[in-house]
Amino acid sequence: MVSGGAGRARQAWRVLQRDGARGLAQRVSRVAYHRLSAADLEFMLDVEDVADSRGLELAVPARRPARGTPLTVGWIFVPPGPGSGGHTTMFRMLEAVEAAGHRCVIYLYDRYDGDLARHESVIRRYWPRVRAEVRSVDDGLAPLDAYVATAWQTAHVLASRADVPTRRLYLVQDFEPYFYPRGSEYALAEDTYRFGFRCVTVGRMLADLLSREYGVRADVAEFGCDTDVYRLTEPDAAKRDGVVFYARPRVARRGFEVGMLALHDFHRRQPHRTIHVFGDASVRLPFPAVNHGSLTPARLSELYNTCRAGIAMSFTNLSLVPVEMLACGAVPVLSGMARQLSDLDNPHLRWAEPTPRRIADELEAIVASAEPGPTEVAGSVKAGAGWGGAGDSMVAAVEDEVYGPN
Repeated sequence: MVSGGAGRARQAWRVLQRDGARGLAQRVSRVAYHRLSAADLEFMLDVEDVADSRGLELAVPARRPARGTPLTVGWIFVPPGPGSGGHTTMFRMLEAVEAAGHRCVIYLYDRYDGDLARHESVIRRYWPRVRAEVRSVDDGLAPLDAYVATAWQTAHVLASRADVPTRRLYLVQDFEPYFYPRGSEYALAEDTYRFGFRCVTVGRMLADLLSREYGVRADVAEFGCDTDVYRLTEPDAAKRDGVVFYARPRVARRGFEVGMLALHDFHRRQPHRTIHVFGDASVRLPFPAVNHGSLTPARLSELYNTCRAGIAMSFTNLSLVPVEMLACGAVPVLSGMARQLSDLDNPHLRWAEPTPRRIADELEAIVASAEPGPTEVAGSVKAGAGWGGAGDSMVAAVEDEVYGPN
């Protein structure tokens, strides 16, 4: 009879032989994760920061009488990681408010009590145009002219400080309940749309959804593309043989597993094609691929210019990836929410149901044809189609909320 300890040792040895040290370490970590109840750390809010739309009474000051006088606007963020795409959009909006002559203050909500100076250094390094002072939510929210919540948990933080007299706005980039299974976090994220904040959505799809499901009228900031960075540099289709995928296995809305399986099928059909992934240097794939890890926008533009096609997975809102691919002459295969069509109407997009074979079919069809060429694809994205319009929408929403309609 084999003892429990001996049996576990044999199992560990088999895993080590089959999957190597990394695979064994992953299994040990998984066991420890569950035995130590580490999942408790994944809840995104402290208990006292959870608000409830029922009976919520917010302190709201009167409108400011003098339109045109500078405002002070607080922005509540969770701490950004280097190059975070979601934070990049938030900072674009903040920069637009600053450019309009208003003062901005960033309040960071760190559930895990991280170092404020370290978080600020990330902001200064990766978003150098941001001038805003950086504070911690733990130090208290000052009674500023307005605050902008930027994610569901920061909306709870802002609502739970109901006695702070301020105008409250909510920048909605995704339908964030979809980040979670149907359960507590889904319900708490959904409740933020009932808080009564003025919502500004990135794209029309989200505005339509909020109106239909929650009776919320939202301002719309249209999607943009930084065409000074994402642009065509390789017009020769013959020099493009690769396909590319934004691989983020720990971000469910990015559909990593479906995209990976699609590429596995594509590699079986087209083994001579180079497969590129970016976004996470730790990703391991069951087929040959070049993993570029995290890339700056300039390096990402260079990568897109070596590729004929790419996969853009998103299940919660339109990703920025497909337009940036198009601007570089690569044809994106989109998969996720079909309603995204309401925000992006481009003749070179390829839509596929989110199954591996359907996505692989579209990739194969693209690489098998010389048409459309990279120049035609890139030309479908209007030069100068930047984020200025979205920034203007954000500024208008803040000013109208504080001063009253113009």
